[in-house]
Amino acid sequence: MATAAVQQGAFAPVLSALATMQSNADRAQKGEAHHFLEQFQKSSEAWSSSFEILQAPSSDDQAKLFAATTLKGKIVFDFYQLPREALPQLRDSIISLLGSYAKGPKPIRTQLCVCLANVAIQMLEWKDVLQTVVSALGSDPNSIACVLEFIHVLPEEVTQGRKINLAEDELQTRTQELLEDNAQQVLQLLGQYAGSSETASKDPLLMSCITSWVAEVQVNDVVNSPLMDVIMNALQADTSFDEAVETMCAIFRETREVDETLSTIKSLYPRLAALQPRIKVCAEEEDWDTFKGITRVFAEAGEAWVVLIAREPAQFRPLVESVLECCARDQERDALSQTFNFWYEVKQYITLERYMDARLQFVDVYSKLVDVMIGHLEFPTPESGNDTDLFDGDREAEDKFREFRHAMGDVLKDCCEVIGVSQCLEKSYVLIEQWVSKHGSQAQQGKVPEWQKLEAPLFSMRAMGRMVSKEESIMLPRLIPLIVQIPNQEKVRFQAVMALGRYTEWTSEHPETMQDQLKFIMDAFRHPSKEVVKAAALSFKFFCSDCASLLKEHIAQIQQFYEEILDNLPPTSQDEVTEGVAAVLAKQPLDSLYQSFKLCCDPVVKRLMAMAEVANDKDSQLAVADRLNLVTIFIQLVTPYVEPSQAHPAVKYCEEIFPVLAIIAERFISFVPIIERVCRCWRYMILSYRTHTAPLLPQFADKLAAGFTASRQGCFLWATDSLVREFSDVNANVSQATVDAIYTFYEQQATSFLRQLNDLPPEELPDVIEDFFRLSTDVLLYHSNKLLLSSLIAPILSAASTSLTLLKEEPLIATLHFLRDFLAYGNEDAPSSSFDQDGQYRLQTNPPEIQQAVKKLALHEGENVVKRCMTGLMYSFPADCFPDASGVLLALFQLMPEQTAQWVEATINLLPPGTVSDQEKNRLGRNIGQRLQSGEIRKIRSLLQDFTNAYRRRNVAPREGLGRLEASKFKFAG
Repeated sequence: MATAAVQQGAFAPVLSALATMQSNADRAQKGEAHHFLEQFQKSSEAWSSSFEILQAPSSDDQAKLFAATTLKGKIVFDFYQLPREALPQLRDSIISLLGSYAKGPKPIRTQLCVCLANVAIQMLEWKDVLQTVVSALGSDPNSIACVLEFIHVLPEEVTQGRKINLAEDELQTRTQELLEDNAQQVLQLLGQYAGSSETASKDPLLMSCITSWVAEVQVNDVVNSPLMDVIMNALQADTSFDEAVETMCAIFRETREVDETLSTIKSLYPRLAALQPRIKVCAEEEDWDTFKGITRVFAEAGEAWVVLIAREPAQFRPLVESVLECCARDQERDALSQTFNFWYEVKQYITLERYMDARLQFVDVYSKLVDVMIGHLEFPTPESGNDTDLFDGDREAEDKFREFRHAMGDVLKDCCEVIGVSQCLEKSYVLIEQWVSKHGSQAQQGKVPEWQKLEAPLFSMRAMGRMVSKEESIMLPRLIPLIVQIPNQEKVRFQAVMALGRYTEWTSEHPETMQDQLKFIMDAFRHPSKEVVKAAALSFKFFCSDCASLLKEHIAQIQQFYEEILDNLPPTSQDEVTEGVAAVLAKQPLDSLYQSFKLCCDPVVKRLMAMAEVANDKDSQLAVADRLNLVTIFIQLVTPYVEPSQAHPAVKYCEEIFPVLAIIAERFISFVPIIERVCRCWRYMILSYRTHTAPLLPQFADKLAAGFTASRQGCFLWATDSLVREFSDVNANVSQATVDAIYTFYEQQATSFLRQLNDLPPEELPDVIEDFFRLSTDVLLYHSNKLLLSSLIAPILSAASTSLTLLKEEPLIATLHFLRDFLAYGNEDAPSSSFDQDGQYRLQTNPPEIQQAVKKLALHEGENVVKRCMTGLMYSFPADCFPDASGVLLALFQLMPEQTAQWVEATINLLPPGTVSDQEKNRLGRNIGQRLQSGEIRKIRSLLQDFTNAYRRRNVAPREGLGRLEASKFKFAG
């Protein structure tokens, strides 16, 4: 007893922290416990403590699972901490523990099997892995589950072996030894177990084992072995059904190369056909879980054999019909989605010219599929009878259904490609016409019975809109007049308006239908339903965009309607309607564009000024920001071509409203949404009207500089960037004086940025840093000689190095891009290039003084950059920054290889003791040296990526197990 007490005392703090994690302690206490356990998992003491917890009778199941998970993390990440002579004892101890946990709990047993598998991968001298495990555990009937579990997890752990610190050639060799060399023996063992156990087909673990090894053995050996009968029987057993479905699908995936596995497919096909009666049985018995599994089996078989379906449509038609039957009988609409990819894959093949015969043979199947899908599109009839809550309060079910409908719409598009658009539209038309014939008189009296049967074909018509060409002349001339008479029930009206919005390109070629459609859409703006109004705004946008040439003569009426409805719309709908009006405005002739622009935009600007005068709280200020966006939309979309030598009528209007925007920016300089919208508007003035905005340049420079200094917001730099891009010396319409003035303006903004960074830590300026380095990257492109030889470049480079301490992705990527481009100018060829007078593409050569300047700066700042990039890769950078960070390191190696190698070595030597072994340090240094000597500098990048990935996984990333403790209580099954 005394010994047990001493042992428990050794790991008592761990048990205490685990208890805290599972208790009702406050957040601070749980945070401390979490940190303690995280550090414990990475400590060397965790080796012995994990075994002690697993062996101690007093430990509860949660503690034991945590210990087993911790042990797995130690084996995967910290194997180097153990001397090689201790590995046999580690292996034997795990095998002994497995014997103790043979009867469960299963989660612990699984973790111990994973531990043993990872020992097997890394213990290279252990050659008889399978024989050792079977001889140690296979003789005891109670331990058979351990053997099966180990067989199950071994392939999964081997295929994930990249997280283990083994050399590539060692991992390849070990993979062959553990998987390829053992495949037949495993198949034999599983066959022996299946033959010796009367309940083998009910054992889900046996199915999981087969699934794991299907990719490692010859699939034909499985299909033509007694195991196949066991798998088919397992599909009849409740306990193993789900696992058997996984096994069947894994087998199908291994037969995708149909020409190589044709004999296997011929053996499988009759077995699959034998399952077809279960589709009807499961549906009639409403056994929807089993129905879903059976559907998946047929769908994945079809996906695997889709080439054969296209080649031999008659022979494989029963398979296609079985999938169709699954769709038709799926009353719960829960299994249907598993067939979507199958229909897409079949469509992809049978619409090819070489498989035209298959297409003809499956026309009737796809025709029935259209009927099935439209039927499934119907909204449910609520049990409560309340049409305002179709899902009886289940919001999750409602969201799932809405998402599901759009996926079914994609299937309808596939059907259009197979049987033709007009045939599909005809089905929608017939259903709509049938409803009108049956209920039309009631609808005129204000009642809309069975509205679901009207709404569904309308949705199907909307879904198929993208497939319909502008030349369609069979169904749409009949459908459109029918739709504009649709009754005013909310969901029906919504769908009708949305459907019309999908056919605006067709309408542009059939103007005779335009007036009725436009009236139907415009009337919908007065509907009491907000959803219908939103639909009307979206369809109005499409209508005006696609029919702008037809509507350009009616700009005055459209502007009047726009002014009437605008203030009653939500912000998103205001944007959409404005886009529609702007599209019509863009079609106005140049000689009247200024007046038309003023007609449409002046009311918006006047309302903006009135709103700005009284905007004293957050909501009213946000409304000002939304209204600013409407002005930007006009500028963004009204972009007719005007000769560079002529004045642009739109710029004339921009000159009028520029002071208004400047006053608003100054008044709300501390309210970010407003100044961002003002800067966005200014930016689009430059992007839309380009060098025509030259008269505005002095005002731009004044307001952008003053705004950035006053606000410290990056949006002013973002707008500045558009000036740098447009007014550069690559543009023949820009004078050298203007180019020089723009660069001087950049220097002014850069100086202001550097002052800000000197006053505040980078954590308080992430957006400013992002916008500044995006701007500076463009300045490097257009003004490289000026910037690289200026006195500003050294502090900018220092600022870039400092910015690499950030944790936010976007500014990091912008900074890394700048550094990569900067270092590229140290090479002979410049990153930028151009076309000569003959239109020939030519590389530009860096002047020697530029190359020397870059190398001198890199020599001064390079060590800091290496430290920051290496530290970021190992500790703090988001994953999307890894490629650019390693790219910066590669650029430094290419520029000054010896110095960079020294900086990398110095950085690694600063790592905390015990986090990386001397062997790993020496191996990295040796490999880098070899690459430098052989001139394979590019390969150094992958060496650094592998090293930093391994370090981060081992020392920084959280180990498994802690999240489970926070999530919920566990149910332990034997």
